[in-house]
Amino acid sequence: MFDFTDFLTDTYAITLAAIMLAMTFLLCLYYGLFHFRIGHWHRKEASGEAQSAEHLPPVSVVLTARNDAEWLRENLVYLLEQDYPNFEVVVVDYLSHDDTQFVLKLLKDYYPHLNIVPFKEDVNLFQGKKYPLSIGIKSAKNDILLLADPDCISKNLRWLRGMVKGYENKPETKIVLGFCGVNRSSSLLGWMQQYDNLAYSSNYLGSALLGHPYTGSGRNLSYRRKFFFDQGAFIRHYNVAGGSDDLFVYHNANRRNTTICISEDACLTAEPKKSFTLWHQERLQRVATRNWHSLPGRLTEDIPYVANLLWIAVGVLLILNGSLPWVIVAAVAAIKWAWQITSFSQLSTRFKSNPVYLFAPLLEIYFTIANTILILTPLHSNRKFKK
Repeated sequence: MFDFTDFLTDTYAITLAAIMLAMTFLLCLYYGLFHFRIGHWHRKEASGEAQSAEHLPPVSVVLTARNDAEWLRENLVYLLEQDYPNFEVVVVDYLSHDDTQFVLKLLKDYYPHLNIVPFKEDVNLFQGKKYPLSIGIKSAKNDILLLADPDCISKNLRWLRGMVKGYENKPETKIVLGFCGVNRSSSLLGWMQQYDNLAYSSNYLGSALLGHPYTGSGRNLSYRRKFFFDQGAFIRHYNVAGGSDDLFVYHNANRRNTTICISEDACLTAEPKKSFTLWHQERLQRVATRNWHSLPGRLTEDIPYVANLLWIAVGVLLILNGSLPWVIVAAVAAIKWAWQITSFSQLSTRFKSNPVYLFAPLLEIYFTIANTILILTPLHSNRKFKK
């Protein structure tokens, strides 16, 4: 039997226990609304008959490339061979000095729907890819745009059909958020990237489902060309190097004009970064635009981190205090971790990743600390974030 005499007379311990229970409830609710829900979410249209070719709207895929010859050589053909009746692929070759132009010219001979927009001189008055991307969008001839990166590849040849479903029977839809996964890897770095990508994607996709879209991934994103220019393109944040996807969605998305598409057909994948330095740079780019978010937008991202930091700190303090038997604290932790693993397993299974959910509690602790340090560390000049 446990003796709770000391605990019941210890106001400090009671307060800590109350905070831990509150954070446990909040985190379990978060796992359910985001990880579990995204893992099980399906559009109603997904079970119906596919649209006939004559009813599919024309689309334009827009990529920006800079010294990406290797990726274009491996991946671009999968976009050019898409099972779709009317589409074009616009590639902006911005100041490449590798074999990018030759790869594109060779593919152009076989695929007339490839539109190459070359830049020989640096006329970009701003940092980042917003200017070349906006030129690519201006060069596109169709209203529905799909954005991706040269290192992204579709799981099959129906990616365009999968993403276009977001616009079916919804004339009010202007933005469609997609998912780009990280390919399976046997390395620890690859597993960490998979977990980080799944957790981040679950956050912005889950927020969109809850009616509060606040960001998206330019590695798989769609919006209407007319809407893009009607909203002023990137003018509101041209002076910010990053945010061609993040800030545009943040400023223009709402519950009425935004939807998500995460069926298997609609997903893209990319190879994991080969080094921790490259991956760290990618994560820095992700937080580089936080200063341009409003307080509610930041809270959407930060609540899970703050709740988990409190949960860890309070759990340690309760054990050190000794008024509450450590077995009780361990039991609460076990319940929280069991639900976390269960919820994340749905997410991991849906997107066919490595079984990173088995280590979700440990990885969450690592990323809670790492992301907090990343957010609190003063960022270097925005010119660092060019891509």
